[in-house]
Amino acid sequence: MSHDEFPTEQPAVVTCGLPYANGDLHIGHLRGYIGADAFNRALEALGQESIYVCGSDMHGTPVAVNAEQEGVDPEDFALEWHHQYEETFPQFNVDFDNYGHTHDETNTEQTQEIVQTLDEKGYIYEKEIQVAYDPEADQYLPDRYVEGTCPYCGAKARGDECDEGCQRHLEPGEVENPTSTITGNPAEYRERTHKFFEVSEFADFLTDFLDGLEGTSNARNQPRQWIEDGLQDWCITRDMDWGIDYPNGDDGGDSDLVLYVWVDAPIEYISSTKQYSERVGKDEYDWERVWKDDVSASEANGGSGEPRSSGGEIVHVIGRDIIQHHTIFWPAMLEGAGYNTPRGIAATGFITINGKGLSTSRNRAIWAKEYLEEGFHPDLLRYYLTTTGGLQQDVDFSWDAFQEKVNGELVGTVGNFWYRSLLFAYRNYEGTPDADVSADVRERIEGAIGDVRESVNDYSMRGVGQAATQLAQFGNEYIQRNEPWKLTDDEPDEAAQVIRDCVQIAKAVAVLVEPITPDKAQQLWGQLGEDGDIADAHFEDALEAPPRTFDEPGELFETIEDDRVAELTEKLEDRVEAASSDDGGESTDVDAETESDETDASEAEDMEDTADLEALTEERISFDDFQELDIRVGKIETAEGIEGADDLARLEVDIGVETRQVVAGIKQLHDLDELPGEKCVLLANMEKAELFGVESNGMILAAGEEADLLTTHGDADVGEKIR
Repeated sequence: MSHDEFPTEQPAVVTCGLPYANGDLHIGHLRGYIGADAFNRALEALGQESIYVCGSDMHGTPVAVNAEQEGVDPEDFALEWHHQYEETFPQFNVDFDNYGHTHDETNTEQTQEIVQTLDEKGYIYEKEIQVAYDPEADQYLPDRYVEGTCPYCGAKARGDECDEGCQRHLEPGEVENPTSTITGNPAEYRERTHKFFEVSEFADFLTDFLDGLEGTSNARNQPRQWIEDGLQDWCITRDMDWGIDYPNGDDGGDSDLVLYVWVDAPIEYISSTKQYSERVGKDEYDWERVWKDDVSASEANGGSGEPRSSGGEIVHVIGRDIIQHHTIFWPAMLEGAGYNTPRGIAATGFITINGKGLSTSRNRAIWAKEYLEEGFHPDLLRYYLTTTGGLQQDVDFSWDAFQEKVNGELVGTVGNFWYRSLLFAYRNYEGTPDADVSADVRERIEGAIGDVRESVNDYSMRGVGQAATQLAQFGNEYIQRNEPWKLTDDEPDEAAQVIRDCVQIAKAVAVLVEPITPDKAQQLWGQLGEDGDIADAHFEDALEAPPRTFDEPGELFETIEDDRVAELTEKLEDRVEAASSDDGGESTDVDAETESDETDASEAEDMEDTADLEALTEERISFDDFQELDIRVGKIETAEGIEGADDLARLEVDIGVETRQVVAGIKQLHDLDELPGEKCVLLANMEKAELFGVESNGMILAAGEEADLLTTHGDADVGEKIR
């Protein structure tokens, strides 16, 4: 990999966390796959050689448990969901270059080859551990066959993760008060020999890896705490039949142990790339140039453990609950086996529904097939999920907010400009007027292209969408300001110039928004009379002249009416109420709640509404008390870590009337280099305090354990008081 700006000379591969073959897809899942698809399309539009690969995760205990409950073979059970995903993703214009699954021959061979290499290099060892055992069922209990209490936070834990509490990965034997999910009886711990991957040997390498990692700040910063706390070696085998056998010499496997699902799942990224390469030929795309085109860092640097500096541009888009797997376990495996490590990891936030946690057991979800059955175009959802908040921020979905986004930005801004400018051009000039693009408009389009290029290199698809929409807004203002309909008779040359500019802006918006709304952009491409596929265009083509003539255009977006939104909202509320009534108000659908916490980009969205929320305080304050809080819109000018403090950072925040120095506990949760220029909300009349010898004069406001900085939705001025 390089750290040059995209596009680079090296081939790229974009992946997304594998969907777990255990249930229907919903918009929480789609956020990651659509985001990764948009990013790959944007890379290609920059001129980057890039492919997008993924696959279904077929293994793990939830599949085995559900298959057993349905009385079917786990492979048949998982394959049925795999085929459904193959059909669903294209319906949302998610265009994988290859979509495989973890149980196919390619991934089985690739997984065993990597594990065998790690074993031969001495990174794997055997160890006696305590494993939960069900005496009545007479079997060991891997992962989701056992429930109990998290030893770290005391919350209810299932198998290998505290998914209702601290989200920590749990090793076999760590769950306290174990209970068998097979019989419901208390389980007991028995000694068992398992294989361990020596992750602790890669601590220095992983620190350097994170120093060079691109992507979202949560993916870069959150893992540092795990390294500082001391890495624990990782149990990579399980006592079950369903999975990939542990490689064991000439006989191909140990019949008693299979590999933990999190070993073979990310290796599917390599396997899927390999399958694509084999299909198109290495002359077209060489998978080894991406994944193996380098000697190991340890060999090249005398064991110094420096990260790799060549090979392909590997980018993972994942859910934030699987950061540990992708930033600790996965790069350590790659480095140990002699493969290239990722250039960038972008972790998405979660999806909520109407301000509440997404819950499949209570049917509080917008299902992929449901969205399509309601007759909405997939590009509307792509635009909403991509441009509502930054990638790592949580996004709330409601039909009201969806309507507002579609009607305000796609219908009112982009669609309105496209239609009015092309219709005027068709009726008055039968297409593009015979004039050159004005210097001001060319400069504005070039600026938008620059914004898009910068956004792609910042891993911000929201920025790409905003650049396109803002250019359309400029077009609306331009045509309204110049009023060409008043110029056609008295100033025909000036009228032609205005419409020539507008047609060029319309084409530019189509090219820039294509990664996010590919089908609608292609429709506009056709209305302009352009040949071929807009997906083959580069962003620089936004400045190429449109065809001289084109047919009468049609409107590409439809307004969503209020009564339609009311109908959809009521339907969702009825579904949630019915599901809650069926289970007495408590979630009993364990399988749906655990459907993908091993490999999906959206697993933790399936938590109960208030499982991890603090109770409301009983104490109330008066309006007068609230008025005494001096809360201001601020702008962060500088941000730097405080020496000797693990979590504290010193910020200088402009609040209009002055600049304040503030100490905030965000050092591990944000990329401090990216904070300058960001707006924030600051409590200005907070008592001064001194932390680590640094005075703090105010307090910035943030939400949750990830310290999601509060900001303003619109363009409030710095220093404005919040009321």
